[in-house]
Amino acid sequence: MWKIALCQIDIEFGEPEANFKRVRRALAEAAERGATIAVLPEMWNTGYALTELGSLADSHGERTKRFLSEIAAEHSLNIIGGSVSIKDEGKFANVMYAFDAHGDFLSSYKKVHLFQLMDEHLFLEAGNDTNLFLLDDKKAAGFICYDLRFPEWFRAHTARGAEVLFIAAEWPSERIQDWEKLAIARAIENQAFVVAVNRVGKDPKNEFGGHSLVVSPRGEILLQADESEGNFYTTIDLSEIKKVRGRIPVFEDRRPELY
Repeated sequence: MWKIALCQIDIEFGEPEANFKRVRRALAEAAERGATIAVLPEMWNTGYALTELGSLADSHGERTKRFLSEIAAEHSLNIIGGSVSIKDEGKFANVMYAFDAHGDFLSSYKKVHLFQLMDEHLFLEAGNDTNLFLLDDKKAAGFICYDLRFPEWFRAHTARGAEVLFIAAEWPSERIQDWEKLAIARAIENQAFVVAVNRVGKDPKNEFGGHSLVVSPRGEILLQADESEGNFYTTIDLSEIKKVRGRIPVFEDRRPELY
């Protein structure tokens, strides 16, 4: 059983210091409430202050990695670190880091699908690698926001054994129904748990809808947050994955030679 904290925070636009403090509080609360895993939203260090990344983005992600590792070890808390803006040799990226409860590094993932409606393609470099990792001996995968609209990218991970799919997002309120429906679809078609964390609040161009959720491998919503800021908690039973995949053997019946 995993007790998961969905850290549905607001993000101060272009204010990394305020955001690091907010995240520290959210993670400390998650540990106090007995969570074994905490999940953060997308671009939580800067928000979408893309024109200011030269001065705001985390150099090589070093501050974020050190910060998350220390908190994970201090609280014995697995952390799926949402994502942050980083800079590396003059280029910028939207990157997710994950750490286990000992503070050991699990994975790094550079967002593969860049969202043109928020100008990511003009400022950020896209990634090319999958994001599979072991979390308490279970295969998991991490994705960022717009990735949710690409079912083939999720299947690329579940076909290699991923059973829990973590999604970090800054998903605007005007498309929040899409967010919910797509999260449910990814859970059903992959027979996997989906843990999707969205931010709340506003930036100069967008309002963000929250509604973080956890979906079972059968598509049941186990937790649905509203639009308020805070941590939201639920427990998932990982044995359900084997039961669901045993009833309908989707992965055995695939014909990848045709598609």
